[in-house]
Amino acid sequence: MNLTPLEGRTLVAALRAELDPQAGALSRDREVLLAPPFLTIPAVSQALAGSSILLGAQNLHFETKGAFTGEVSAPMLQVFGVTHVIIGHSERRHIFKETDDLIAKRLAGVIANRMTPILCIGETLEQRERGDTLRVVLGQLQADLAATSVEKSAHLVVAYEPVWAIGTGRNATPQQAQEVHAAIRVALRDHFGNEKGDAIRILYGGSVTADNIDSLIAERDIDGALVGGASLKAESFARIARAGMA
Repeated sequence: MNLTPLEGRTLVAALRAELDPQAGALSRDREVLLAPPFLTIPAVSQALAGSSILLGAQNLHFETKGAFTGEVSAPMLQVFGVTHVIIGHSERRHIFKETDDLIAKRLAGVIANRMTPILCIGETLEQRERGDTLRVVLGQLQADLAATSVEKSAHLVVAYEPVWAIGTGRNATPQQAQEVHAAIRVALRDHFGNEKGDAIRILYGGSVTADNIDSLIAERDIDGALVGGASLKAESFARIARAGMA
């Protein structure tokens, strides 16, 4: 919940100055996505016109219209060129108490509207200290994907968010992140088959910065990043977007 529409346009202009000259390299090797608050999406959409940077949203209701005060539907987002939607973000789960049942419905709504879901899963500090990390993370994954078949899983993205490493000053090491990502990879293979399970991108989303991105993406099963605070400054976000490029 950051930046007004005017501030969003300013950030996009700064990001385009950093990334658009290298858009050819970025488009072949990686995708860059911005997911602003709902009210900022129209301004950001205009500011991104002609850019290779993609546009996402932070949430979505599973119905396309109806008596759901305060919610936003897929058709409302698609008008502005939104192609991706973050589902089950840790703040939605822990602050707003979204359950796996609701998250699974939101996920199905994104897929039904031919958009790309970015499904977030992750454990709290208490759960990690109890040794429950994999049970919690894989349990969320299984519950959220229960109704998602191989045929419906096109372009699915998964993001591992260790809640204890978000804005707390406690960072997961690349090895800790890789351990969980590897387990997620195995679970995706089990659910969708080896070929599809290997093709799904698994992002890491625990206080990613320009300083730690290189060590994170060096790990085998970390395919990219879901960036929080570091995305609010063009220089740091652009550095993360270019990580690993020659």
